[in-house]
Amino acid sequence: MQNLFKQIKRTLNGAIIHFIVSGVILVMAAVLIVWTDFFLRLVIGLLVIIIAYMFFYLAYKTWWLKREIAKHLKL
Repeated sequence: MQNLFKQIKRTLNGAIIHFIVSGVILVMAAVLIVWTDFFLRLVIGLLVIIIAYMFFYLAYKTWWLKREIAKHLKL
Protein backbone atom coordinates (compact mmCIF):
# COMPACT_ATOMS: atom_id res chain seq x y z
CA MET A 1 0.00 0.00 0.00
CA GLN A 2 2.87 2.34 0.75
CA ASN A 3 4.27 1.65 -2.71
CA LEU A 4 0.96 2.85 -4.15
CA PHE A 5 1.30 6.16 -2.31
CA LYS A 6 4.88 6.54 -3.56
CA GLN A 7 3.68 5.97 -7.13
CA ILE A 8 0.88 8.52 -6.71
CA LYS A 9 3.30 11.05 -5.21
CA ARG A 10 5.76 10.54 -8.07
CA THR A 11 2.97 10.91 -10.63
CA LEU A 12 1.74 14.14 -9.07
CA ASN A 13 5.29 15.52 -8.90
CA GLY A 14 5.74 14.73 -12.59
CA ALA A 15 2.48 16.48 -13.44
CA ILE A 16 3.50 19.54 -11.39
CA ILE A 17 6.83 19.77 -13.19
CA HIS A 18 5.06 19.37 -16.53
CA PHE A 19 2.68 22.24 -15.73
CA ILE A 20 5.55 24.47 -14.58
CA VAL A 21 7.48 23.88 -17.81
CA SER A 22 4.36 24.53 -19.88
CA GLY A 23 3.77 27.74 -17.92
CA VAL A 24 7.32 28.94 -18.55
CA ILE A 25 6.95 28.26 -22.28
CA LEU A 26 3.65 30.17 -22.33
CA VAL A 27 5.20 33.13 -20.51
CA MET A 28 8.07 33.26 -23.02
CA ALA A 29 5.52 33.03 -25.84
CA ALA A 30 3.50 35.87 -24.34
CA VAL A 31 6.59 38.08 -24.33
CA LEU A 32 7.25 37.27 -27.99
CA ILE A 33 3.65 38.10 -28.96
CA VAL A 34 4.21 41.70 -27.99
CA TRP A 35 6.91 42.29 -30.60
CA THR A 36 5.94 40.83 -33.99
CA ASP A 37 3.02 39.42 -35.95
CA PHE A 38 5.03 36.42 -37.13
CA PHE A 39 5.63 35.39 -33.55
CA LEU A 40 1.92 35.80 -32.87
CA ARG A 41 1.10 33.10 -35.43
CA LEU A 42 3.97 30.97 -34.22
CA VAL A 43 2.89 31.27 -30.60
CA ILE A 44 -0.74 30.47 -31.36
CA GLY A 45 0.38 27.29 -33.12
CA LEU A 46 2.72 26.46 -30.23
CA LEU A 47 -0.09 27.05 -27.75
CA VAL A 48 -2.36 24.62 -29.58
CA ILE A 49 0.41 22.01 -29.66
CA ILE A 50 1.12 22.48 -25.94
CA ILE A 51 -2.54 22.11 -25.04
CA ALA A 52 -2.83 18.98 -27.16
CA TYR A 53 0.30 17.56 -25.51
CA MET A 54 -1.11 18.35 -22.06
CA PHE A 55 -4.28 16.41 -22.86
CA PHE A 56 -2.31 13.42 -24.15
CA TYR A 57 -0.06 13.54 -21.08
CA LEU A 58 -3.04 13.78 -18.73
CA ALA A 59 -4.73 10.84 -20.46
CA TYR A 60 -1.58 8.75 -20.22
CA LYS A 61 -1.02 9.55 -16.53
CA THR A 62 -4.66 8.82 -15.71
CA TRP A 63 -4.44 5.46 -17.48
CA TRP A 64 -1.14 4.69 -15.72
CA LEU A 65 -2.58 5.60 -12.31
CA LYS A 66 -5.65 3.42 -12.96
CA ARG A 67 -3.38 0.53 -13.91
CA GLU A 68 -1.24 0.97 -10.78
CA ILE A 69 -4.27 1.08 -8.50
CA ALA A 70 -5.69 -2.04 -10.15
CA LYS A 71 -2.35 -3.79 -9.78
CA HIS A 72 -2.09 -2.96 -6.07
CA LEU A 73 -5.69 -3.85 -5.31
CA LYS A 74 -5.56 -6.97 -7.55
CA LEU A 75 -8.67 -6.01 -9.54
